[in-house]
Amino acid sequence: MSSKPVKIFLVEDDLSFGSVLKSYLEINDFSVEWVDDGKYAVDHFRKGMFDICILDVMLPHVDGFTISREIRQINNLVPIIFLTAKKLKDDVLTGYGAGGDDYITKPFDTDILLAKIRAILARRDFQSGTKDIYEIGKFIFNSKLRTLTLGDDEQKLSPKEGQLLELLAINPNALISREMALKKIWGNDDYFTARSMDVYITKLRKCLSTDPHLNIKNIHGAGFQLIISED
Repeated sequence: MSSKPVKIFLVEDDLSFGSVLKSYLEINDFSVEWVDDGKYAVDHFRKGMFDICILDVMLPHVDGFTISREIRQINNLVPIIFLTAKKLKDDVLTGYGAGGDDYITKPFDTDILLAKIRAILARRDFQSGTKDIYEIGKFIFNSKLRTLTLGDDEQKLSPKEGQLLELLAINPNALISREMALKKIWGNDDYFTARSMDVYITKLRKCLSTDPHLNIKNIHGAGFQLIISED
């Protein structure tokens, strides 16, 4: 592991809580840059190189969901954790739809936050390596050749199908936000690209339908999950 500390971008307007959280993370060997006003967050993010973002939602001037969407336009890969008192289901779904990787409601256990940060970073580090072959249930997916093979049956995928399936295969059983997928693969998330992605998701479901343990689940308003069951 590199000796360089992991750099966290923290956006939190509560000065007391922000100070305590920053100190706690630094005690646990993280480097933290803290912004306490939403209107400065994106400009500050542009000027730095961060390994993970922790965003409050209810902020002065610009809310955390908006900040997350703007960060996703700058960097599709940096993990984002929402840390907020907003607990309603619609808020949670909005957070994931805005590009969040996790959503933690206040009050929370700091040890659990620390564990989530480390788990997300470990998963990111694992995924950063190049990989051509994925085992998806009974299928073998070659992302380089864009082939999906089951026994002697081989299906050739289109470029967009291949990119979508690889994104799902890298993150099995995890929520892939619509916005993140659209911006990563299509470059934008307008109405037409969203409808196009829905068509490709339907095609992938059909390609994987031979294996009853696989399902691409649509989470309304948030994104998709590649469900791999073992039953």
